[in-house]
Amino acid sequence: MTGLFSLQNKVAIVTGGNGGIGKGIARGFAAVGADIVIAARNQAKTDETAREIKNEFGVQVLGLQVNVRHDDEIRAMVTQVLDRLRRIDILLNNAGINIRNMPQDYLVEEWDEILDTNLRSAFLCSKAVYPAMKEAGGGKIISIGSMTSIFGGAKLAPYGTSKGGIVQLTRSLAVAWAPDNIQVNAILPGWINTDLTRQARKELPGLNERVLARTPVGRWGEPDDLAGAAIFLASSTSDFVTGVALPVDGGFSVMI
Repeated sequence: MTGLFSLQNKVAIVTGGNGGIGKGIARGFAAVGADIVIAARNQAKTDETAREIKNEFGVQVLGLQVNVRHDDEIRAMVTQVLDRLRRIDILLNNAGINIRNMPQDYLVEEWDEILDTNLRSAFLCSKAVYPAMKEAGGGKIISIGSMTSIFGGAKLAPYGTSKGGIVQLTRSLAVAWAPDNIQVNAILPGWINTDLTRQARKELPGLNERVLARTPVGRWGEPDDLAGAAIFLASSTSDFVTGVALPVDGGFSVMI
């Protein structure tokens, strides 16, 4: 695989990469030559995804059981990747959860779980891969935000806070690590068909109709729709792009 968007001989870690958006992007990375590390909690699901990607694309795939709320597990993941694959070129911070409730009804434990999983983990994973990227002369860090990085939602206080924080974390890391040739960017997905949003449609009557009416392209996105933007941000084509929060939303964020 050659060309502007080739990831040949690169190693990409994808947190939460065994389903949804993470899996769609992992498949996109593999299609342009990257070796893939899938880091997620459900080992059986991770193993199944790893076999699928390896069989379809012929790249190396390492599936690791990692709870990104735990710093020791993140650091162990980085050690295993370097031991097995010898390098880390790309980190995709994708792991995320949501619990929908009105602000006054959230438990403190629920707030902490969402912030730890969605935001704190992105910081910890980025911090953990930084030494290897610096030593190698550069790298790419991409974090998955959300439309709630931009808009508010009555039942999305901790989730929106975590995703707004992703944008600010991205900007801070981009400035801090630019001298090390590490580009740090975020992708803000629109309404994408995943397990999380399928549950949202069950819990929020009328959501499907509102999304379709607000999205100029007239459909929900699919996980594979994120792959192109992620490949761009992971490849050398984007070497002069850093600190950006890129909507991939079918026009949702610009629709009046």
